[in-house]
Amino acid sequence: MSLRRLDLRGFSGDRRKLADALPRPVDEQDRSSDAVAAIIAEVRAGGDTAMRTLTSRFDHVDIDELRVPAHEISDALARIPTALQEALDVAHDRILAYHAHEAADVPDDFESGGITVRHLIRPVSRVGCYAPGGRARYPSTVLMCAVPAQVAGVEEIALCVPPGPDGSIDDATLAAAAVAGVSEVYRVGGAQAIAAMAHGTESIAAVDVIVGPGNRYVAEAKRQVSGVVGVASAFAGPSEVVVIAGPETPPEYAAIDLVVQAEHGPDGLAWLITWSEEVLERVCEAVDRIVAESPRRSDLEATLGAGGWAVLVDGPKQACAVSNVVAPEHLELLTKNAASLLGHIQSAGAVFLGTNAPASVGDYLAGPNHVLPTNRTARFASALRVDDFRKHIHAVGIDDYALRTLGPHVVTLAETEGLPAHARSVQLRWNR
Repeated sequence: MSLRRLDLRGFSGDRRKLADALPRPVDEQDRSSDAVAAIIAEVRAGGDTAMRTLTSRFDHVDIDELRVPAHEISDALARIPTALQEALDVAHDRILAYHAHEAADVPDDFESGGITVRHLIRPVSRVGCYAPGGRARYPSTVLMCAVPAQVAGVEEIALCVPPGPDGSIDDATLAAAAVAGVSEVYRVGGAQAIAAMAHGTESIAAVDVIVGPGNRYVAEAKRQVSGVVGVASAFAGPSEVVVIAGPETPPEYAAIDLVVQAEHGPDGLAWLITWSEEVLERVCEAVDRIVAESPRRSDLEATLGAGGWAVLVDGPKQACAVSNVVAPEHLELLTKNAASLLGHIQSAGAVFLGTNAPASVGDYLAGPNHVLPTNRTARFASALRVDDFRKHIHAVGIDDYALRTLGPHVVTLAETEGLPAHARSVQLRWNR
């Protein structure tokens, strides 16, 4: 049986009690922090030499040049199938259109009593994107990370991808980089790639912001370098989904969408929440059947065995309450009138409405970003956005009238705080 059962019918506790009743996610920080700290320290001390050593240790491949030659990136476009080229172009254009729309809302200047505040938006100078590798390839992540950075106006974008067994990066990933106009690609992965982008090595210049999902070590590395660089989308770690299903939900839809997230690898989360015993039983049967037939059966069983749950509740409102405590990366509302449940949703990275909207579409080309908060950070964090690559600066102008009328209040406050130079800086001006 892939999914463990949890019966919460009749549970009327408040949010805190409900949280206590639910299984807790593994504390990723406790599991990874010491190992990641050692990797970051090794990269800071050893630079490129450490990067090669760590790549050999974790990816089992020896790399001479970390950076992928530019011609390999552009040539990859010619090597991939036409259908994949077209799919990358469609996905790129849809992601670009969405993020350009998101970035267009520029607030007006603020003026009050002789003080004018201009709102300046400036992109960061250099961004580091991380696309996972190893178990799968993720050209879609290349587009999701690079496109909003370009919309924001970032001038330099570096991409790190774990190398394959032969030390190369696959054509689909390089082709996505070419479609997105990214020519700076490095064949390095894991926590060491995050450390390199944060602190710099001989080959990899330090960045201002790091984006992109990864395993628990990558996510923990981003947490540890946060503050040295900006880290967007909170804890973008192992994949998660909550599927809310009603009596009318096709069980095979719910089952395959649970397996979709487990397919990403270990440490993930896949929850079914329903108020129908029949649906719960049929979905669990379908999940077991899909897992048994999968070529990745052992990986799926391990992921679902640790993070797969089938939860029985009293109704739609309680289902949403449980989901809010889980705060999943992806939330699928596979119910009739799915939009009517949105008012009950407080915490989710992304929500997918109805049986025609599996999270897989959002993974590739719905438009909004698929780099989403995980590990319950959707309680306070959001999907990757154009604003994650921009800084907001306010520019204040003060006319003579404002200085004369407001200056005395500044003096009063400064003197109250025991800061006489603050007061004097205003007095000097109005005396002139």
